[in-house]
Amino acid sequence: MRILGINAVFHDPAAALVVDGEIVAAAEEERFSRRKHGKQAVPFSTWEQPAQAAAWCLERAGLTAADLDAVGYSYDPALVEPGLPGHDPSGEELRTEFARRAPKFLAAALPGLDPGIVRFVRHHVAHAASAALAAPFGDCAVLVADGRGESTSSLAGEYRDGRFKELAAQRLPHSLGLLYEDLTEHLGFARSSDEYKVMALASYGTPDHLDRLRERVHVTGDGGFHAAGVELGTYAPRREPGEQLTRRHADLAASVQRVLEDVLLELADWLHASTGQRDLALAGGIALNCVANSRLHAEGPFDRIWVPPAAGDAGTALGAALHLAAEAGERGAPMAGANLGREWTDAELEDVLRRAKLPYERPEDVAETVAEALADDAVVAWFQGRAEFGPRALGHRSLLAHPGRAANLERLNDVKGREQFRPVAPMVRAERAAEIFGRGPLPSPYMLFVHDVAPEWRARIPAVTHVDGTARAQTVDDRENPVLARMLAGFERRTGLPVVINTSLNTAGRPMADSPRDALECFGSAPIDLLALGPFVLRRALRPGAASPEEELT
Repeated sequence: MRILGINAVFHDPAAALVVDGEIVAAAEEERFSRRKHGKQAVPFSTWEQPAQAAAWCLERAGLTAADLDAVGYSYDPALVEPGLPGHDPSGEELRTEFARRAPKFLAAALPGLDPGIVRFVRHHVAHAASAALAAPFGDCAVLVADGRGESTSSLAGEYRDGRFKELAAQRLPHSLGLLYEDLTEHLGFARSSDEYKVMALASYGTPDHLDRLRERVHVTGDGGFHAAGVELGTYAPRREPGEQLTRRHADLAASVQRVLEDVLLELADWLHASTGQRDLALAGGIALNCVANSRLHAEGPFDRIWVPPAAGDAGTALGAALHLAAEAGERGAPMAGANLGREWTDAELEDVLRRAKLPYERPEDVAETVAEALADDAVVAWFQGRAEFGPRALGHRSLLAHPGRAANLERLNDVKGREQFRPVAPMVRAERAAEIFGRGPLPSPYMLFVHDVAPEWRARIPAVTHVDGTARAQTVDDRENPVLARMLAGFERRTGLPVVINTSLNTAGRPMADSPRDALECFGSAPIDLLALGPFVLRRALRPGAASPEEELT
């Protein structure tokens, strides 16, 4: 079967294509529209479809909308209940109008599509499928937690032989995701998109509100939890955007982060006892909390934990398609990597450069050229191969820098227009990871766990060591990404460091660069020294009279 998956109701609209059970393509609409998170603002436009992402997925496979056998839409309006958080008071618009009109809007976005093949897949089931049906193991337990789906905020169960069995679901208004969104907004950040800033801020605080918070946030012993009625203003004053962050804000972030982790651990214990499974697949926005993921790995009952690279709502597009494929008896191979997006041939890249009339070179080995530039303390934009699916830059659309210079943390945050308390991440060849990074699971190709940096390495790679001595490491497999691995090896030969800083190729408020044009715009607008665009290299032109990087260093 040829199945298109669609996520469109809330944030991060996306599309994915599964053919005969195999993942062919997946992309987020923001990478095409260049609007962060794909939609303009809250409240979200329910009817807005990921038309460009869906059209590209079909183009990638050489298909048209008329060739599809089914479309999985990762939301089931029949399950909406009136008056729940995030929905209109009556619920009738979503339950009736949405069910009638959504297939028609999708067919209008994809000419030739038969609206009759659109099937609604429960939001949290799509999340579950995106993790368990793409995981590197077979039967497993699965835990989903986010802000909200149709009328629930979490789902727990297991997969056996590709079939899902539900064991528990938490009804709204109790929601770990909405609690974290409330906290994010209370601390002056953007709701539904800046939660990772709160996770970083938590490392600077002390969790000194645990007793009071646990009165409101705790498990209920049946696979569910209580998480409503938390008055955040009683712990720390509300911060308006741009106001100074205080110790009280950091302490509140640390306290909510710790309570979240405690609840997840107890839910994992319940799920393990209920299923007897050895492996756990995680999904939902909460699964992007890499600090909580690592604590689950270190202290939880499961042998292995797997989180897909697009664990948030974008991943439900893939999950909806995988769910319908599994229902049809089609089960493909585990996800091979996050590189499921667009790519350009060398000839296409060179044509872009020629039309842009920019000076460029084609070195004998772009990996060695970049390694040399990084060793000389350059900031490098790295654009290679297919784009990543999900929020993390994983060595295809990345900004790279030297991790041994502590000042490079501030330097990169300035380049990207980010808050200075936010960390940047290291990438390392998988074969070298264990001697530098502990506690978290290895390999860690999707940067969804934090790892303790070995004490003897913290002073050597200060730019990627967070204030709490951890780092969100990405491991690189030599076989899966040979060019990136060769660059890392070249950097180590020159510096003695097997680690390079890796952060996403974008600036504040902009989606990650996806196309060559995006990369050129970022290179042209930010203080980036070198752009590696496929096999080609562009260098920052020096201003008249300016010192070279080598002269500045001496």
